[in-house]
Amino acid sequence: MAMEEVAPMDVRKGVCFALFAYEVGLAIRLDEAERRITAMTQRLRLGRTRRGPRYFEYRPAPLRVTFEADPLAIGEFHSGVSVDVVLYDFGAVSVTYHLPLEGPFSRLLDLSEALYDNALLLADSRSRVEHLLATIGEAVERPSVSDSVEDYVIFQVEECTPALAGDELCAAHARAIAQILRCERLPLSEQEVQDALSCRISFGMDDATVIDWNAGLLYGRDTDDERAVLEFANVELLEMRHLDQQLSDALDQAYEALTRRMEGRFRWPVLSDTDKPRIAQLQVDSAILFERVTNALKLVGDQYLARVYRLASQRFHLERWDAGILRKLETLNSIYGKMSDQAATRRMEVLEWIIIILIAVSIAVMFLPGAAGH
Repeated sequence: MAMEEVAPMDVRKGVCFALFAYEVGLAIRLDEAERRITAMTQRLRLGRTRRGPRYFEYRPAPLRVTFEADPLAIGEFHSGVSVDVVLYDFGAVSVTYHLPLEGPFSRLLDLSEALYDNALLLADSRSRVEHLLATIGEAVERPSVSDSVEDYVIFQVEECTPALAGDELCAAHARAIAQILRCERLPLSEQEVQDALSCRISFGMDDATVIDWNAGLLYGRDTDDERAVLEFANVELLEMRHLDQQLSDALDQAYEALTRRMEGRFRWPVLSDTDKPRIAQLQVDSAILFERVTNALKLVGDQYLARVYRLASQRFHLERWDAGILRKLETLNSIYGKMSDQAATRRMEVLEWIIIILIAVSIAVMFLPGAAGH
């Protein structure tokens, strides 16, 4: 990989997309949410759609709503006059801001730094999600906006001067691209540059998609489908993190309940049990959410987009998240099984104690005065 940069490059046409994904509930009934949005936000709503990109097969298709918005100052840049909000049936919402790009390619590093943990966009996106949640109301099952947020930045460059092929761009401006994606002002080492550009793919000679952990670069025309893949991967990462934390909490509660029951094994057995239903509910909710997220998107008839998704999954370590979640589900299932076995054992103990008491009472009655004649 060539590390020396050539003549400076200017962006003639491009857009930066700042994405913020939130967990808002167990599930969203999209048809009901669409009816409520249409009825209650007609003045602000610019458009909505339930159709996905051509090669995307959502189950079911998410609801995308575009709202009018006042431009926000992000360093020397300004966001556009609209904000896209996408609702997914598995309880996630993604908010997208558009920032027009034009001028020296090196300025993208300034924008990258300005967007990193940007408090203004974080506050505005959370406010929009909370307002939307209040609007759609009962369309959300168990509504609650999560404290955590998964943000991602996509730099979409359609035209530049001088015009370069995808491979030429990534070779001549490798160090600059790595600094933009890593949001790092200091010059990066060759190893770091190679790692930042390691998840790269091209369909034609004049395009390139570079996927990194914090940001991605889309170079060329007609890259909206690639952007949609990255948007969904970012939402999937949010759900995996949320589900992993939910399972960790469930395991802590299950372990505490199991320990409490084991410590009380010599106490009088009781029939009441509130731990098992709660653990079972957590187990079922987690399993359903995992299935909904992992089966929400199918890429049909386009192997290139499937490879883009695999690269995004690789960079976001989604397979590791999946494996960790499956292990925790198995562990939770094992704990629930032990709790069920303990409950069955305790029921048997109760029956044994009842039989022993009845036998003791029947023997004692035989020795009571006057009992012999009965």
